[in-house]
Formats: sequence, structure tokens, C-alpha cells
Amino acid sequence: QLLEYDDVANDQRKVIYGQRKELLEAQDIASTIQAMRQDVLAIEVARALPPDAPEEVWDMEGLQHALREFSLDCPIRDWLSAESTLNDAQVLSRVQNMAETAYQNKIAPIEPGLWHGYERAVMLQVLDSHWREHLAALDHLRQGIHLRGYAQKNPKQEYKREAFELFGLMLDAIKREVTRALCRVEITTSEAVAEATERVVEEDEPGQVSYQHGALAVGDSEETMDEPPEKRVLSAEARMRVGRNDPCPCGSGKKYKHCHGRL
Repeated sequence: QLLEYDDVANDQRKVIYGQRKELLEAQDIASTIQAMRQDVLAIEVARALPPDAPEEVWDMEGLQHALREFSLDCPIRDWLSAESTLNDAQVLSRVQNMAETAYQNKIAPIEPGLWHGYERAVMLQVLDSHWREHLAALDHLRQGIHLRGYAQKNPKQEYKREAFELFGLMLDAIKREVTRALCRVEITTSEAVAEATERVVEEDEPGQVSYQHGALAVGDSEETMDEPPEKRVLSAEARMRVGRNDPCPCGSGKKYKHCHGRL
């Protein structure tokens, strides 16, 4: 049963591990960063200016406040005063264009290769941080999911459904945080970018990425994942968390004291 829950985390791990691998191998992730920025801004505009909703219910103050999180000062009221027929899609287009112009102007003095390295470092750091938080959330979900059985719900199906929702929320949070960080950072020279990149990489190294879910190291190779549960190596963190009569986190189905906790 434990293995079935671990399968969910492992499937998600493969997605994140694949994204991480692509980031490390790509020479230029500018198009990825741009797409994320466009998506994040579209979410903010849609939240404040619901599609097809009358202008009376638009939250323009809320939108302007939200956009300042990305160092954007958009004169939305001025746009509407000058052009009363402006709709939400046109507002979004202007916001995205302003963001693109501001971003390109900011990075213009910087050597492209150095900036791309900084973008990659920031994205990897955010990815690693949110993945660790996500694994903690999955552990918390799994610990309480058996209670769903009392409500005539299938705990395994509920776990899969909620784990999927949490995964989607994590991906959205990653996009938002990366976009916010890159839009807000104020770096004007290539030398400063190189120093900033080095700092980000150093900060991220503790999570490289022993991304743990119970016993399974997310950075492990597929060969490691295919080993029998009893032969998997448990992290110190996993060993400290488990009681001797609890199921072993390796997924063997045995009690910990008869498996990895055997004296």
C-alpha cells in the first residue's frame, strides 16, 4: 500500500527531474522564461478583470497593486480614459508588452550568456525549493488520508486527486516566483550578474537535490529507483522520522525494525 502512494510521488518526481535536466542542458531558456512571464501576467489580469465581465466589476486597483509585484506600473485607468472600449484581452496585451519592453531594457547592457546563466540559476533554485515543500505537503497528506475512509471515500483515489492538485499549484507557484524574482532584480552590469549567479548557486547547493520523499532520493537515477525496496538507501531524515514498529519507508511492506531498522 505504501508503494502505491510512493508511485504518485515518483511519477511527479520524473516530471520535475525531466524539467530540471532540460534546464541544465539548455543553452538559452529565454523563451521558457518569457512564456512563464506571459502566463503569470495573464492569470493576474484574469483574476482582476474577469473575461466578459462588465467594466463596473473590474478591480483595477487590485490589478495595479498585483502588477507592482513584478515591478510594473501600468496606467490602466489612463488607458481606459483614453479608450473606453478597451476590453480585458487588450489590457492583457498592453500589460504583457510593457513587461516585455521593461525586461529587455533591463538586460540590454548585460552580456547575454551571463544573464541566461542567472535565469537558469534562479529557476533551479525556485524549482528545488518548491519541490521540497511539495514533498512535505505530500507526506502530510498521506499521513491523514486514511481518515477519508470514514467519509465513504476511497483514500487512495483521494490521495491521487489531491496530490495532482497540489502538483498543479506547485507549478503555478514556481512560475510566479521565478517571474517575480527576475522582474524585480536590479542588476546593471555583467560583473554583478556573475556575482549574483554564484550566490544563487551556492544557496541552492544544500538541496542538490537530495529531494527526499520518505526514503527515495529524487535525484537518483532510474536504476536506483528500480532496486528492490530492501536495498534502497534511506536518508538520515527518513530514519529519524520513523518508529521501529512503523512500516519501513523503503516500501517493502515490512516493519522498520525488521527491515532498514534491523539492529
